[in-house]
Amino acid sequence: MNTNTLMLCAAAIAAFASSGFAAGTPTPKDVPDLMTTFGGKKVESVEQWEKTRAPELLEEFTKNEYGRRPVGRPSNLSFEPAEPDVEMMDGKALRKRIRISYGGKYGESSFVVTAFIPKQEKPAPAFLLICNRPAAENIDPTRKVKSGFWPAEEIVARGYAAITFWNGDVAPDIDYGNRKGVFACFEKPDCNRRSDAWGTISAWAWGASRVMDWIETEPLLDAKHVGVVGHSRGGKTALVTAVYDKRFAMACSNCSGCSGAKLNHIDLPRSEHVAQICKGFPHWFCKNYFMFANAETKWRVDQHELIALIAPRLVAVVSATEDNWAGQRGEWWSAKLASPAWELYGKKGLVAETPPEADTPQQEGCVSYHIHKGKHNLTPYDWNRYMDFADKHGWKADR
Repeated sequence: MNTNTLMLCAAAIAAFASSGFAAGTPTPKDVPDLMTTFGGKKVESVEQWEKTRAPELLEEFTKNEYGRRPVGRPSNLSFEPAEPDVEMMDGKALRKRIRISYGGKYGESSFVVTAFIPKQEKPAPAFLLICNRPAAENIDPTRKVKSGFWPAEEIVARGYAAITFWNGDVAPDIDYGNRKGVFACFEKPDCNRRSDAWGTISAWAWGASRVMDWIETEPLLDAKHVGVVGHSRGGKTALVTAVYDKRFAMACSNCSGCSGAKLNHIDLPRSEHVAQICKGFPHWFCKNYFMFANAETKWRVDQHELIALIAPRLVAVVSATEDNWAGQRGEWWSAKLASPAWELYGKKGLVAETPPEADTPQQEGCVSYHIHKGKHNLTPYDWNRYMDFADKHGWKADR
């Protein structure tokens, strides 16, 4: 590690070890140094970061974890109303349902986006949820069924647009989508997939970027202030979305765990590891990722470096007190160890020396962290902390 990172890591570990709250909790070991290139050069400027370090990290994650996409924005991408616009929420919001259609060499597909936009004079900043739970129970556009997983009314009441799509409409959460959705359009049926071909997480993130394409056409929305939100596998996807699409001003990773925000170089035996996630959900990743099953600490990168690729934009990492499977302390450490990337830009990352108590957000820098009481879930408490974070950074005042 370089001197600055060593000092940061040593100081944080010392403070962490001395705190009563953290007594007996493991700390990181042999973490790949964010600010040293693969060639051994120290990164000390934004230019070095943007021209050398960030591109080589992005290539590493692309080649060996999330995979290469065969397509960016399709030339035939189109947006059409899926239903007429309607006022809802006692006249406080306009609901739009938009069908996003596209096609490739092997077929055509589409998915529907639901947006509740607050009725106000200026374009609204927004949060886009990549929903990985049953749509009828969690993102009901009629609002007859309301879920804390997507509290659209609370989001609108605070001056933000609530936007969502169901990830399964972009690619089913099965073996490479069983060649349905986006995979069916851009990959030859029954072909042997390359070892670095994109997995389903990258496909869902691709879908989120197509929603951003629509947002940029909608005058009621402020495309410069959009946060992408996801829980669990959706939380992994939110990070990947923001890494590959710099138009998103914030990534909100909720209980994303292994292969999301969780650091691998920390001994958390009750948490999920790469071997387990590759066995249970191999289609989420490219085939090269299987090389690191039972060998994640031998890989030359770790997930804090994925988070760092979002700098200097905003990142919110969230854990849950009862969610040991996601490796809460590993999630906090990734946020902390990613922070030097923001410091290169003259900004602050995660301003904290130890993990917080439950329901005590750390939001003084450009990296936010909190751990909510309870289980593996995305809650209204989390949503309100995301909006607090956006408020702190002037999302509504900047327009």
